[in-house]
Amino acid sequence: MSRHFLDPLFAPAAVAVFGASQRSEAVGTRLYENLLHADFSGAVYAINPKYERLGDETCYASIEQIHEKIDLAVITTPARTVPEIVRQCGEHGVRAAVVVSAGFGEGKGEGAHLQQQVLQQAGQYRMRILGPNCLGIMRPERRLNATFSNSMAQAGSLALVSQSGALCTAILDWADARHIGFSAVVSLGGAADIDFGDILDYLALDPKTRSILLYVEGIHQARRFISGLRVAARFKPVVVVKVGRHKEGSRAVVSHTGAMVGEDDVFDAALQRTGAVRVMTIEQLFAAAQLLATHQRVKNNRLAIVTNGGGPGVMATDRAVDLGISVATLSEDTINKLNEALPGQWSHGNPVDVLGDAPPERYQTAVQACLLDENVDGVLTMLTPQAMTKPEAVARLLVELKRNAHKPLLACWMGETQVKYARELFARYQLPDFQTPEASVEAFAYLNNYHKNQQLLMQVPGPLSSRVKADTEGARLIADGVLSKHRTLMNLLESQALLTAFGMPVNTAILARSANEALVAAESIGFPVALKIQSPDIIHKSDVHGVRLNVIDAYSIRHAYTDLIAGVKAVRSDICIDGVTVEKMISKPHGREIIIGVVRDPVFGPVISFGLGGTAVEVLRDRAVALPPLNSFIARALIRQTRVSELLEEYRDYPAANLDALEHVLRCVSNMVCELPCLKELDINPLLIDDAGATVLDARIVIDSETKLLSQYEHMAIYPYPSELKTKWQLADGTDIVIRPIRPEDAKIEQDFVRRLSPRAKYFRFMQTLQTLTPEMLVRFTQIDYDREMAFIAVVEQAGEEIETGVARYTANPDGETCEFALVVDDRWQHKGIGTHLMNALIQVAAARGLQYMQGEVLADNVDMLNLVLALGFVKTWHPQDRSIVVVTRRL
Repeated sequence: MSRHFLDPLFAPAAVAVFGASQRSEAVGTRLYENLLHADFSGAVYAINPKYERLGDETCYASIEQIHEKIDLAVITTPARTVPEIVRQCGEHGVRAAVVVSAGFGEGKGEGAHLQQQVLQQAGQYRMRILGPNCLGIMRPERRLNATFSNSMAQAGSLALVSQSGALCTAILDWADARHIGFSAVVSLGGAADIDFGDILDYLALDPKTRSILLYVEGIHQARRFISGLRVAARFKPVVVVKVGRHKEGSRAVVSHTGAMVGEDDVFDAALQRTGAVRVMTIEQLFAAAQLLATHQRVKNNRLAIVTNGGGPGVMATDRAVDLGISVATLSEDTINKLNEALPGQWSHGNPVDVLGDAPPERYQTAVQACLLDENVDGVLTMLTPQAMTKPEAVARLLVELKRNAHKPLLACWMGETQVKYARELFARYQLPDFQTPEASVEAFAYLNNYHKNQQLLMQVPGPLSSRVKADTEGARLIADGVLSKHRTLMNLLESQALLTAFGMPVNTAILARSANEALVAAESIGFPVALKIQSPDIIHKSDVHGVRLNVIDAYSIRHAYTDLIAGVKAVRSDICIDGVTVEKMISKPHGREIIIGVVRDPVFGPVISFGLGGTAVEVLRDRAVALPPLNSFIARALIRQTRVSELLEEYRDYPAANLDALEHVLRCVSNMVCELPCLKELDINPLLIDDAGATVLDARIVIDSETKLLSQYEHMAIYPYPSELKTKWQLADGTDIVIRPIRPEDAKIEQDFVRRLSPRAKYFRFMQTLQTLTPEMLVRFTQIDYDREMAFIAVVEQAGEEIETGVARYTANPDGETCEFALVVDDRWQHKGIGTHLMNALIQVAAARGLQYMQGEVLADNVDMLNLVLALGFVKTWHPQDRSIVVVTRRL
């Protein structure tokens, strides 16, 4: 059970190559020779019915002639032959195949049909397929080169996963010249089966991999991609470069929000929630990976720059401003230290210009002072090789300072020949070094983005905010009523009702179908009022001049009504008009207009946008997007990404806007997105906000029936924290026990729980001697993916703090049918029914998720555990390789 399902791909003991030949130009020939010439330690078999021998090696007509176990098949034959080859491999017990051949799903018609046949055969034999139309896979440390690349990658700690085989070869050539090594190189090709999510799941726990590089062209399975990224990024840095940044993508053309949200915006928002870092070029890809692999981290973005040239310092400052990096304001104490140590002509601020004649000691003083400054989060040291400069001596002092530095220290030694040895020194001692001011600042920005995204990764909001009351059933009934009339666009009254059901503050409207009804409505509401056209054929009222504002009295209301109707008909005589809505005219002298929207991205599902509202929204394009669900932390981060966030602060005679009220609306929108899969588009524009609160002045909602019947949260790329699974029960002595899914913030109580276990209990749970959880184990146990795994903890409250008394967890296997479970209860809390309650909760969730079998390994002398699971309907069998272990299985 400890063997990963992709081990046959990454660590095969024997490889068979279908299509190996004597033709030098053939892909199969190159691939077979690569395996042999790389000195792969396992067995390599050539399969081609046209030959009996290839060189000194036997060539087999089919896999049936090979009487040894084959872990990995590499197929280079024409597409039409591949389904039958996969079937033969399945019969032979092969568990992984690399399909290098083209002519499948990348085309249409017959190719797509062949691909479906391959997947059906592979599924029947539980075989996993890499490709088709891919370069293959490399594991340099194992001397495995199952690709047709011209060269073998150097061994190292970077893993490269790419959708482009051609780019793989280019990156390998680029890296070879720079002596950059790899733990794995994987070309996904068409990704018909194995995709980013599967590879990331493997690399997350691969001991040879310290950093992961992704080259992305498009995403096939959004939730699997995000899930794999979130798992991997919890353990090691993941750096992503994505092409096609300026493609328009699928968007709702008629929606304000849709016109604002591009495909690339959404990809960025998804990455932010996974803890990964995005870069734009291949050079940045490696720079970010190498920098993050040094484990240098920041807590904020205040950068100090030490330089011996004013020009480079200005260039670095300009790039910092471009990227939103704060040029640190040095403390008075630091300025005093620098005044004492530096010549009088120094810059007296940040950047710290130590002047062109600076000896190594002057650099040392300046850098050390900045590192000790509490206003500084990182230091960039820059050097230009001037006549008096000693690049290598300064580099040695920098390396010494790095040993005791608790903040990132970066170097930018500009030039080439005179700084060559200094750069070699930096490389030897893993001090990040860059050749230009811009690249240096960008590298610091990676650290800052990594810190921010790791914070977002830790957020696990539930589908419904505990601080927001929502009538979800009422909202669903409203949506059902609209769909039953074969409409998708809600009118203003329906939209307001839906928003109200989710707790949003709306400006209530009354529908009037005549001038007299408009008068009655206005008198009921109170003047002044606003009138808005109501028509199922109008998307944006302003397009047809369908709004009249500030109608101040009864003498004006009827004229305003008839004028509005006439004006709209003059623009669009063909439309159906239901009437006019009458609303209270809201006056907020210090109000700011905000837009909040939802659009359904074709890859990542619903996306929430936030920005500056009003009629010029498309022109100003001040917006940011986030994937739901949102909590307070994510909502505030979303707001801070926009320029309008500055307008929400206090300025001139404007008091600061009520951010709590704004956050409340964002969380209400998040609730709506989670609970209404039929929601296709939403525009709240404007939301008027001031220091007193927020009010929705206008809204437009589009729904559809396509996603209405999806299973819970299936429409979302990020599965919410399943707060609905929390239960409470009581022991016989009156002690309250809460059983709930684990959260990232439970790391402390999880660590304390394991520490309290007896040595015997620890051994029964982990099957090894263990004193405490390693940081990696703690992350893995508390930061879980609720879509494919679950962990329930039982907690009691003592002295105002939660104490963990037991935990049960399962992880779904890649087959989508089975899962593996584990259970442990604190020794002092055993024999009280906690284990039974935890397992029952686990079994119910696994069954509800569509899993068919739950399985676990129990030591044979763990009698209490065996009795518990057997009482719950599990059946036991002996482990085939170890008679000290019992395998227990239950059908769900």
